[in-house]
Amino acid sequence: MNHGLSEQTLRAVRAHADRVISEVRAVYVGPPDVPELLLVALMAQGHVLLEGVPGVAKTTLVKAFASTLGCSFRRIQFTPDLLPADITGTFVLSPREGTFELREGPVFANVVLGDEINRAPAKTQSALLEAMQERQVTVEGDTRPLPNPFMVLATQNPVEHAGTYPLPEAQIDRFLIRVLIGYPDPADELAILRRFMTPVPTPQIVLNPGEVMRMQSLVEQVHVEDEVLAYTIRLAEFTRRSARIFMGASPRASLALVQAARARAMLHGRGYVLPDDIKALAIPVMAHRLLLTPEAEMDGTEATGLVSDALRQVAHRVGHSRSA
Repeated sequence: MNHGLSEQTLRAVRAHADRVISEVRAVYVGPPDVPELLLVALMAQGHVLLEGVPGVAKTTLVKAFASTLGCSFRRIQFTPDLLPADITGTFVLSPREGTFELREGPVFANVVLGDEINRAPAKTQSALLEAMQERQVTVEGDTRPLPNPFMVLATQNPVEHAGTYPLPEAQIDRFLIRVLIGYPDPADELAILRRFMTPVPTPQIVLNPGEVMRMQSLVEQVHVEDEVLAYTIRLAEFTRRSARIFMGASPRASLALVQAARARAMLHGRGYVLPDDIKALAIPVMAHRLLLTPEAEMDGTEATGLVSDALRQVAHRVGHSRSA
């Protein structure tokens, strides 16, 4: 069924996606859906928040992913004394020219890793988050566009709170997807130990910035039936009516879920979105945007569980039964 993207184009996109995921998994050992989630976010022109305790290969994952894209990559280590200018850059005097020129900060890259973003104070966090939203930075009144494509992958430790500055809900909402990375199971941990007894392979370059931008533009041609849109709205409404959720999914969350689903459909070689795409992405796109009631938090309720409840209880009611 063709909704605007040719079968040849879809096959080529899927082949690229499979190669990227394969190259990342040659280095990163962990849940198989994690590399795909990063690729979905990239195609949907969104950003990713990676949550996990230290030592679960979050940085290794991001570096491997960036290596496959043929794009520029910079890493920012967030610390309590980091200043906004350390991210965006600053004007310095050129002795030769006698003029001030912008020394660009690490945010001027295609893929930016913000390590331990919650360790920096709010003003510094905002400098990065403004760049994420506007895709430009303003330094001393001079506005500069950021390179295209542009993607931020930020990490944070959800357990450690000493010396951290939690991201406000409005800033967390800027991340299209949150990926929770837990401890590996015994089989994966054994694979990790075996892999690092020999030199770790370097991921091969699969794409380049031009190809990434072309693939991003194709997402807009992926068709979404009204029934799938209605299903998305019903999921969002479930979170808004829940007695355990203080602040449910906003229309921006619904938009994010649909856009991510379009990217996933394209990466799977389809020109149309299925309810399965919505179901696969509901937790990583919606859960971090929910604000639970104090009672729910005291009971140990997790937002991921509430989104799972929504997926179980809300019917998609689509007239066909195609699956991904």
